[in-house]
Amino acid sequence: MESTSAPATRTLLFIGDSITDCGRQEDPDGLGHGYVRLLAEQLDARDGAVTVLNRGISGHKASDLVARFGADCLDLAPDLVTIYIGVNDSWHYTMGREHVSEESFERDCRRMLDQLAAQHPEAPVVMIVPFVADVDEDVRRIHEDLDPKVAILRRLAAERGHALVDLEQVLAEALASGMAPGEFAGDGVHPTPAGHRLIADAWLAAARP
Repeated sequence: MESTSAPATRTLLFIGDSITDCGRQEDPDGLGHGYVRLLAEQLDARDGAVTVLNRGISGHKASDLVARFGADCLDLAPDLVTIYIGVNDSWHYTMGREHVSEESFERDCRRMLDQLAAQHPEAPVVMIVPFVADVDEDVRRIHEDLDPKVAILRRLAAERGHALVDLEQVLAEALASGMAPGEFAGDGVHPTPAGHRLIADAWLAAARP
């Protein structure tokens, strides 16, 4: 007799900063109103067998993710993990706060990836490269500190064989098509609805969930 049981539900977990958070704590669904919600809605409409968990927290840096990685990621038994971090590690520095060295940033990213490999070796990992849209000179200065960290993320993804969503490339393609920097992210860092849509589309193309 042919089985009629429903397919097993997969848990897709997104962890990061405000761009992932996007108001999730005020959202009854816990998804926020950014790219994570767009993906949850699209994936649910496609197969209905996906649970999306948003574990973004505004203002967080890589070290903050490390501190909560157990409770907010590993303990939740994810079937796929997306890590989106980096811009605060540089943005905060340009505002006169503590500097996050490249060595420290890489160490924190490696620690998370090592823990995932040890505890959930079958779970694919998607790494998102942060972007800065050059809306003014103050924002443009973030590149000086962020670009080396972006290089670290690209290198780690290649080294580990993880899927990569390169938002610097996504932004470059959007600008080449005629979009203004402020249309992608009004303050240069936080995406507009159009920016979130482009991030979601890029994630789908890279992750192929």
